[in-house]
Amino acid sequence: MKIIGIVGSTADKSYNRQLLQFIAKEYYTLFDLEILEIANIPMFNQSKDQTNSVAIQNMARKIMGADGVIIATPEHNHTIPAGLKSVLEWLSFSIHPLENKPVMIVGASYFSQGSSRAQLHLRQILDAPGVNALVMPGNEFLLGNVKEAFDEDGNLKDEGTVGFLGSVLNKFVQFIEVISQLDGAGPKTMPEDLYAKGSIATTIEGVEMAAEDWVEQASEKVNAVKGDTYVELDRGILTVDQLNYFLKSMPMELTFADDNNQFLYYNRNAEAEDMFAKRWKKQVGNALAYCHPEQVHNNVAWVISQLRSGAQDAVRVHVPTHGPDKFVVHTYQSMHDDEGNYAGINEYILDFKPLVDWYLQQTGQELVAGSGEAADAVSGASKKEAAEKPAPTPAAKPAAPAKPAADAVSSASKH
Repeated sequence: MKIIGIVGSTADKSYNRQLLQFIAKEYYTLFDLEILEIANIPMFNQSKDQTNSVAIQNMARKIMGADGVIIATPEHNHTIPAGLKSVLEWLSFSIHPLENKPVMIVGASYFSQGSSRAQLHLRQILDAPGVNALVMPGNEFLLGNVKEAFDEDGNLKDEGTVGFLGSVLNKFVQFIEVISQLDGAGPKTMPEDLYAKGSIATTIEGVEMAAEDWVEQASEKVNAVKGDTYVELDRGILTVDQLNYFLKSMPMELTFADDNNQFLYYNRNAEAEDMFAKRWKKQVGNALAYCHPEQVHNNVAWVISQLRSGAQDAVRVHVPTHGPDKFVVHTYQSMHDDEGNYAGINEYILDFKPLVDWYLQQTGQELVAGSGEAADAVSGASKKEAAEKPAPTPAAKPAAPAKPAADAVSSASKH
């Protein structure tokens, strides 16, 4: 069973963090507890939405994928700390990962009453519309006088306290098991709106996304510059024409989809039938759902959620359907603005074989089969049979993480 523990304090030294660390160590046979910090979460400001920041997306993704959550809160002025309240605001503003999620509240305090008033307030917050967590009733664990509660190894000294904590945690596991039988409960993944039904600051309103002439309509709507008009970039000034020449000259196929999952651009350096991933002019402006057949939507959503949450900076997929003389890789690279907010996907598609061949030619090196692997007879870069050379000692290879089947997202586009 996977549980997320949230440290409700941003302090460098926190007894609530120590309490969660003790739970993770002492009750590892009961569940796997991953402890999350809140110090890197920006303060809530609804006028400056940072829901797409990696820190918030990553926390939300982990909560969604967990069976339950334990929140350890201190008590500040009879309530929870401002940092914890801010986190809960982000997790109920435009995303709702705590909805129908079993939650247990614990707390530690310097004083004898523990964090009783903060815990009561936290229960009310978690029950609020937009949060809708399923908080385990009763079974309060209030650790008071924390300065004397732990020994030098971070363990709780009092056996009665340890026994009570264990009984509460066992009841929480049972609570999770009961809740899991309810409709809509249990671990989930962050949903991705592949139909781009929302809008972001750069969405061009008033133009139908599926319009075949979306580029022309959108350009007219916003009075987009073109031709020999100069554009100031981060480190340079180019005309729109020069920018187009530059992007078209790239030895790869480039595609840009924004963080609203709208397909906005590709560098049209070849006609659709000559591309590794076929793109048509009329597709630009479409929601990503309409650029892929429905049977691969789950795979597309998985890739985007990995990038949006920061779980991976790039997802690479080898697509072997282009023939034995090519090694075509689709790379989905996350983009972020200057404040770290997710800004969309840079997909670039490249046949690596010419680069590998050139490298081998320049260095005089050869491709040789490793132990248990077939030699690359396709590249033609080896000057003699691999069998004539002694096989090198193979390096240990880490197991690849499980993930959905390759999407070849691009080539699935509709026409």
